[in-house]
Amino acid sequence: MRSIRRQLLFWLLALVLLGVGIAGWLIYRQALAEANELFDYQLEQIAAALPSEPFSQVLGSRDTGDEGIVLQIWNRNGVLMYYSRPRAPLAPRAELGFSTEHTDRGDWRVYGAIVGDNVVQLAQPVSVRNRLAANVALRTLWPLIVLLPLLGLAVWVVVGRGLRPLRRVTSALDARHPEALDPLPDQRLPLEVQPLVRALNGLLERLATALDIQKAFVADAAHELRTPLAAVQIQSQLVARAKDDATRSEALADLQAGVTRATRLAEQLLALARSEPDGLAATNAIDLRALLQDCVVAYAPLAQNRGVDLGIEASEPATVTGDADALRVMFNNLVDNATKYTPRGGRVDVGLHVEEGHPVVRIADSGPGIEPAERDRVFDRFYRAGAGASRARTDVAGSGLGLAIVRRIATQHHAAVKLDESPAGGLQVEVRF
Repeated sequence: MRSIRRQLLFWLLALVLLGVGIAGWLIYRQALAEANELFDYQLEQIAAALPSEPFSQVLGSRDTGDEGIVLQIWNRNGVLMYYSRPRAPLAPRAELGFSTEHTDRGDWRVYGAIVGDNVVQLAQPVSVRNRLAANVALRTLWPLIVLLPLLGLAVWVVVGRGLRPLRRVTSALDARHPEALDPLPDQRLPLEVQPLVRALNGLLERLATALDIQKAFVADAAHELRTPLAAVQIQSQLVARAKDDATRSEALADLQAGVTRATRLAEQLLALARSEPDGLAATNAIDLRALLQDCVVAYAPLAQNRGVDLGIEASEPATVTGDADALRVMFNNLVDNATKYTPRGGRVDVGLHVEEGHPVVRIADSGPGIEPAERDRVFDRFYRAGAGASRARTDVAGSGLGLAIVRRIATQHHAAVKLDESPAGGLQVEVRF
């Protein structure tokens, strides 16, 4: 696991070391330039201080063995009159002015000049100057190098203090009860931590809303399942008490119908639970006309059995983006409701149009319809519209979940659902993408 504290310490110390290294290199180059100027001036002064009279003989030679200045003197005839270090690997002839000679024993800084009747050559190893510049740079930087551990400790402490608000937020979250979803306080927090706390508060708010919805859903589902399950229990008891085959057959038919209603309710509860999230399981380009045709074809036998004329009135090519399975559930619910509430001999017309670039699906039936005052409430879960005289003719008991599922899936696909009166006097459902 990566630690922000350790990463900050590592990178800050790395940047400090890099800065110290660059500063040391710059100090070394500056000190070397100043040393070159100083030693070049020293060579010039030593050459100017030498006597200008001609030598009559070789003054002598010696090898001091040090790494200091090497002196050689020639007369005007080119005869070597004096050398301080005969082992020095220098050129046997002097070059006037400053120059740098590269030898197998290192580089030498050489100065040649004419002093009176003599030619003087002064040489000094470049390594002496490099050592002097390196010593100057090291003496300048060693306090910073010694202070690096203290600097690392200070960085560790300062970063720890800076991360303390995050530890407070973490402790506050760890100490919370799972159902405590009230927002975290964001006062007296650093600017860098406030966006994180606000994002957490937004998440807590969404979780609280989802939890409330889930609790209400579970409570409503348990309440709604109680009635069909109690009916199934009673019907099973009637089957057990049946004294003849006719009574038993009638009780079994009622039991089968009750099981069918309970199964349908469970399926719709499952479909509604799956449609609760705001996101989609899949997002693809969907041929809406083909999808509607599949739904109508699937419900055609059921509509024929109920004596309802189900068909596609108009169909234009249209494509939408979304989850094909979810849209199929939505249209199946609408077609099922239309055929279920339409009396025998009625009709259900399905139409697909493209209006101003937007696909519009209309499903109109000749059933009892829904009163205008109830058209907004029927989208609530488990709400059932009042049974009028025409609605009672259909002999249908709904679960109150179909249109709730329709609206949820439509919202996921950025579509609007509108209920209106159909041309045949029943209900018309319009889904506008």
